[in-house]
Amino acid sequence: MNTRRTALALALVLPLGLAACGSAEPEAPTAAPAMTSSAPTTTGSSSATSAATTDPAAQVFGSACSAVPSDGKGSFSGMATDPVATAASNNPLLSTLVTAVTEAGLVDTLNSAPDVTVFAPVNDAFAKIPEADLKAVLADKPTLTKILTNHVVAGSLSPDELAGTHETLAGTTLTVEPSGDSFTVGKERATVLCGNVPTANATVYIIDTVLMP
Repeated sequence: MNTRRTALALALVLPLGLAACGSAEPEAPTAAPAMTSSAPTTTGSSSATSAATTDPAAQVFGSACSAVPSDGKGSFSGMATDPVATAASNNPLLSTLVTAVTEAGLVDTLNSAPDVTVFAPVNDAFAKIPEADLKAVLADKPTLTKILTNHVVAGSLSPDELAGTHETLAGTTLTVEPSGDSFTVGKERATVLCGNVPTANATVYIIDTVLMP
């Protein structure tokens, strides 16, 4: 597991000039909250590939899931067949994130990463950042890469594995805590708006706030 985590962090971060410290195992997760009827009921680790063999819409949970298109490439079924950066590009909630990933040159590395978990900020999350600051970050590739890899964790985490502390590919740690029928993430306590979204190589948790390293 340590070798796999380190290799994945190097593959994503070192080509862009940032070191990622990813050798430590994450702490064991605490119990996940009780989910609504739309939440998955299975337990244990599940890969995004196996998730795609079932109905993706039946596995997701959260208040913003209804905003995802019901059909087409941007739907849950459509996203399940594409790698994560491509899947995000087809989701109208994530267009600003896709712009940031493109500016950082992370599209190919994220699409080729095996089994990751991505905390994906919606457009409104980026809108909270003052426009001048956002433009400056988008123009600063090292800083942007550090921020974006702070949203990626090695391993495809199902909801029952999510609560706890996880090391990101930026070398930082994120603490995920149960919150009612959802979760909060990081020191910003970003709320998971729509979770357990499968893509071909990742599980995505759509959040309402950008997570800063």
